[in-house]
Amino acid sequence: MPRSGAAGPGRPGSSGTGGIADGITWCSTASRTLPPRTAYASCVNDTTYGLRIRPGGPADAPAVLAMLDSAVAWMNDRGNTEQWGTTPYSHRPGGVARVERYMTENAPYLAELDGAPVGALVLDSGPSPQMPIAPAGEPERYVRLLVSDRRYAGRGIGAALLARAAEETRRAGVQLLRVDCWAGGGGGLVAFYERNGFTPTDRFLSGAWPGQVLARRVG
Repeated sequence: MPRSGAAGPGRPGSSGTGGIADGITWCSTASRTLPPRTAYASCVNDTTYGLRIRPGGPADAPAVLAMLDSAVAWMNDRGNTEQWGTTPYSHRPGGVARVERYMTENAPYLAELDGAPVGALVLDSGPSPQMPIAPAGEPERYVRLLVSDRRYAGRGIGAALLARAAEETRRAGVQLLRVDCWAGGGGGLVAFYERNGFTPTDRFLSGAWPGQVLARRVG
Protein backbone atom coordinates (compact mmCIF):
# COMPACT_ATOMS: atom_id res chain seq x y z
CA MET A 1 0.00 0.00 0.00
CA PRO A 2 1.50 3.35 -0.94
CA ARG A 3 1.58 6.10 1.63
CA SER A 4 1.92 9.80 1.62
CA GLY A 5 1.38 12.22 -1.11
CA ALA A 6 2.75 12.99 -4.44
CA ALA A 7 2.52 16.57 -5.35
CA GLY A 8 0.73 17.83 -2.44
CA PRO A 9 0.53 14.82 -0.22
CA GLY A 10 -1.73 12.36 1.35
CA ARG A 11 -1.71 8.63 1.35
CA PRO A 12 -3.79 6.14 -0.52
CA GLY A 13 -4.98 3.93 2.29
CA SER A 14 -7.95 2.16 2.32
CA SER A 15 -15.00 8.43 3.72
CA GLY A 16 -16.71 11.77 4.84
CA THR A 17 -19.67 14.03 4.25
CA GLY A 18 -21.24 16.27 1.69
CA GLY A 19 -21.40 20.01 1.77
CA ILE A 20 -20.22 23.05 -0.21
CA ALA A 21 -21.88 23.19 -3.59
CA ASP A 22 -20.29 21.93 -6.79
CA GLY A 23 -18.32 24.46 -8.76
CA ILE A 24 -16.30 26.03 -5.96
CA THR A 25 -13.35 27.81 -7.53
CA TRP A 26 -10.09 28.34 -5.70
CA CYS A 27 -7.60 31.19 -5.97
CA SER A 28 -4.26 29.40 -5.77
CA THR A 29 -2.27 32.43 -4.62
CA ALA A 30 -4.54 32.98 -1.64
CA SER A 31 -4.54 29.32 -0.73
CA ARG A 32 -0.76 29.49 -0.38
CA THR A 33 -0.49 32.81 1.46
CA LEU A 34 -3.58 33.00 3.68
CA PRO A 35 -4.80 30.80 6.54
CA PRO A 36 -6.86 27.95 5.04
CA ARG A 37 -10.27 29.21 6.20
CA THR A 38 -9.52 32.77 5.04
CA ALA A 39 -8.28 31.47 1.70
CA TYR A 40 -11.47 29.45 1.28
CA ALA A 41 -13.72 32.43 1.96
CA SER A 42 -11.76 34.81 -0.25
CA CYS A 43 -11.56 32.50 -3.25
CA VAL A 44 -15.03 31.00 -3.52
CA ASN A 45 -16.01 33.45 -6.26
CA ASP A 46 -12.57 34.01 -7.82
CA THR A 47 -12.20 32.32 -11.20
CA THR A 48 -8.90 34.01 -12.08
CA TYR A 49 -6.86 30.85 -11.82
CA GLY A 50 -9.48 28.40 -13.05
CA LEU A 51 -8.91 25.94 -10.18
CA ARG A 52 -12.20 24.28 -9.30
CA ILE A 53 -12.95 21.64 -6.66
CA ARG A 54 -15.95 19.35 -7.07
CA PRO A 55 -17.19 16.09 -5.57
CA GLY A 56 -15.74 13.06 -7.33
CA GLY A 57 -17.33 9.81 -8.44
CA PRO A 58 -16.66 6.44 -10.09
CA ALA A 59 -15.96 8.04 -13.47
CA ASP A 60 -12.95 9.83 -11.95
CA ALA A 61 -11.10 6.64 -10.97
CA PRO A 62 -8.96 6.50 -14.16
CA ALA A 63 -7.81 10.10 -13.68
CA VAL A 64 -6.88 9.44 -10.05
CA LEU A 65 -4.96 6.29 -11.01
CA ALA A 66 -3.08 8.26 -13.67
CA MET A 67 -2.09 10.87 -11.08
CA LEU A 68 -0.90 8.17 -8.69
CA ASP A 69 1.14 6.46 -11.41
CA SER A 70 2.75 9.74 -12.44
CA ALA A 71 3.49 10.53 -8.80
CA VAL A 72 5.43 7.28 -8.41
CA ALA A 73 7.41 8.04 -11.57
CA TRP A 74 8.09 11.62 -10.44
CA MET A 75 9.44 10.49 -7.07
CA ASN A 76 11.53 7.71 -8.61
CA ASP A 77 13.07 10.16 -11.09
CA ARG A 78 14.31 12.11 -8.08
CA GLY A 79 15.77 9.11 -6.30
CA ASN A 80 12.87 8.58 -3.90
CA THR A 81 11.97 4.90 -4.00
CA GLU A 82 11.14 4.53 -0.30
CA GLN A 83 7.96 6.56 -0.13
CA TRP A 84 5.77 4.79 -2.70
CA GLY A 85 8.13 2.15 -4.09
CA THR A 86 8.80 1.72 -7.80
CA THR A 87 5.75 -0.13 -9.15
CA PRO A 88 3.05 2.03 -10.79
CA TYR A 89 0.06 2.18 -8.48
CA SER A 90 -2.28 0.81 -11.14
CA HIS A 91 -0.08 -2.32 -11.43
CA ARG A 92 -0.09 -3.15 -7.72
CA PRO A 93 -2.31 -5.93 -6.39
CA GLY A 94 -5.56 -4.34 -5.32
CA GLY A 95 -4.53 -0.86 -6.44
CA VAL A 96 -7.23 -0.33 -9.06
CA ALA A 97 -9.94 -1.82 -6.84
CA ARG A 98 -8.87 0.39 -3.94
CA VAL A 99 -9.14 3.58 -5.97
CA GLU A 100 -12.50 2.48 -7.39
CA ARG A 101 -13.69 1.85 -3.83
CA TYR A 102 -12.50 5.30 -2.78
CA MET A 103 -14.53 6.87 -5.55
CA THR A 104 -17.72 4.98 -4.72
CA GLU A 105 -17.73 4.34 -0.95
CA ASN A 106 -15.80 7.30 0.46
CA ALA A 107 -16.03 11.08 0.02
CA PRO A 108 -13.81 11.98 -2.96
CA TYR A 109 -13.09 15.44 -4.33
CA LEU A 110 -11.39 16.36 -7.59
CA ALA A 111 -9.48 19.55 -8.32
CA GLU A 112 -9.71 20.70 -11.92
CA LEU A 113 -7.72 23.36 -13.73
CA ASP A 114 -9.51 24.63 -16.81
CA GLY A 115 -11.55 21.43 -16.81
CA ALA A 116 -8.62 19.00 -16.50
CA PRO A 117 -8.16 16.91 -13.31
CA VAL A 118 -5.05 18.05 -11.43
CA GLY A 119 -5.59 16.79 -7.89
CA ALA A 120 -7.66 14.45 -5.73
CA LEU A 121 -8.68 14.19 -2.09
CA VAL A 122 -10.51 11.37 -0.32
CA LEU A 123 -12.07 11.81 3.11
CA ASP A 124 -13.16 9.03 5.46
CA SER A 125 -14.48 8.80 9.01
CA GLY A 126 -11.20 7.36 10.34
CA PRO A 127 -7.83 5.85 9.43
CA SER A 128 -7.39 2.65 7.50
CA PRO A 129 -7.80 -0.38 9.78
CA GLN A 130 -4.74 -1.82 8.03
CA MET A 131 -2.51 0.89 9.48
CA PRO A 132 -1.14 0.91 13.06
CA ILE A 133 -2.95 4.15 13.92
CA ALA A 134 -5.04 4.49 17.07
CA PRO A 135 -8.64 5.73 16.80
CA ALA A 136 -9.11 9.37 17.71
CA GLY A 137 -11.59 8.65 20.50
CA GLU A 138 -13.99 11.25 19.06
CA PRO A 139 -15.72 11.91 15.75
CA GLU A 140 -13.25 12.82 13.04
CA ARG A 141 -12.68 13.14 9.34
CA TYR A 142 -9.54 11.53 7.95
CA VAL A 143 -7.64 12.31 4.76
CA ARG A 144 -7.12 8.91 3.13
CA LEU A 145 -5.68 10.25 -0.12
CA LEU A 146 -4.19 13.54 -1.30
CA VAL A 147 -2.39 13.63 -4.63
CA SER A 148 -1.80 16.26 -7.28
CA ASP A 149 -0.27 16.49 -10.72
CA ARG A 150 3.35 17.65 -10.47
CA ARG A 151 3.08 19.41 -13.80
CA TYR A 152 1.02 22.02 -11.96
CA ALA A 153 3.26 22.41 -8.92
CA GLY A 154 3.11 25.83 -7.31
CA ARG A 155 -0.60 26.36 -8.02
CA GLY A 156 -1.63 25.64 -4.42
CA ILE A 157 -3.62 22.55 -5.40
CA GLY A 158 -2.76 20.53 -2.29
CA ALA A 159 -3.47 23.48 0.00
CA ALA A 160 -6.81 24.11 -1.70
CA LEU A 161 -7.86 20.48 -1.30
CA LEU A 162 -6.91 20.49 2.38
CA ALA A 163 -8.91 23.68 2.88
CA ARG A 164 -11.88 21.91 1.29
CA ALA A 165 -11.36 18.98 3.66
CA ALA A 166 -11.40 21.33 6.64
CA GLU A 167 -14.58 23.01 5.41
CA GLU A 168 -16.34 19.69 4.86
CA THR A 169 -15.30 18.56 8.34
CA ARG A 170 -16.63 21.76 9.88
CA ARG A 171 -19.91 21.58 7.98
CA ALA A 172 -20.44 18.03 9.26
CA GLY A 173 -20.25 19.34 12.81
CA VAL A 174 -16.95 17.52 13.39
CA GLN A 175 -14.02 19.31 15.01
CA LEU A 176 -11.11 16.99 14.24
CA LEU A 177 -9.41 16.46 10.87
CA ARG A 178 -6.47 14.03 10.72
CA VAL A 179 -4.04 12.73 8.14
CA ASP A 180 -0.99 10.48 8.11
CA CYS A 181 2.01 10.76 5.83
CA TRP A 182 5.51 9.54 5.13
CA ALA A 183 7.92 10.86 7.76
CA GLY A 184 11.12 10.14 5.82
CA GLY A 185 12.99 12.25 3.32
CA GLY A 186 13.96 14.91 5.83
CA GLY A 187 10.38 15.53 6.94
CA GLY A 188 9.39 17.68 3.97
CA LEU A 189 5.92 16.16 3.71
CA VAL A 190 5.28 16.63 7.42
CA ALA A 191 6.30 20.28 7.02
CA PHE A 192 3.80 20.67 4.17
CA TYR A 193 0.95 19.64 6.45
CA GLU A 194 2.21 21.88 9.24
CA ARG A 195 2.09 24.83 6.83
CA ASN A 196 -1.53 23.94 6.22
CA GLY A 197 -2.60 24.06 9.85
CA PHE A 198 -1.86 20.52 11.05
CA THR A 199 0.09 19.56 14.18
CA PRO A 200 2.17 16.35 14.39
CA THR A 201 0.86 13.88 16.96
CA ASP A 202 1.83 10.19 16.84
CA ARG A 203 4.69 8.54 14.97
CA PHE A 204 4.32 4.97 13.73
CA LEU A 205 6.00 2.28 11.66
CA SER A 206 4.23 0.24 9.00
CA GLY A 207 6.85 -2.43 8.49
CA ALA A 208 9.97 -0.36 7.88
CA TRP A 209 7.97 2.61 6.54
CA PRO A 210 8.06 5.62 8.93
CA GLY A 211 4.77 7.46 9.28
CA GLN A 212 3.50 10.55 11.03
CA VAL A 213 -0.06 11.30 12.11
CA LEU A 214 -1.09 14.96 12.11
CA ALA A 215 -4.24 16.63 13.41
CA ARG A 216 -6.05 19.90 12.88
CA ARG A 217 -8.89 21.37 14.90
CA VAL A 218 -11.42 23.01 12.62
CA GLY A 219 -14.18 23.96 15.08
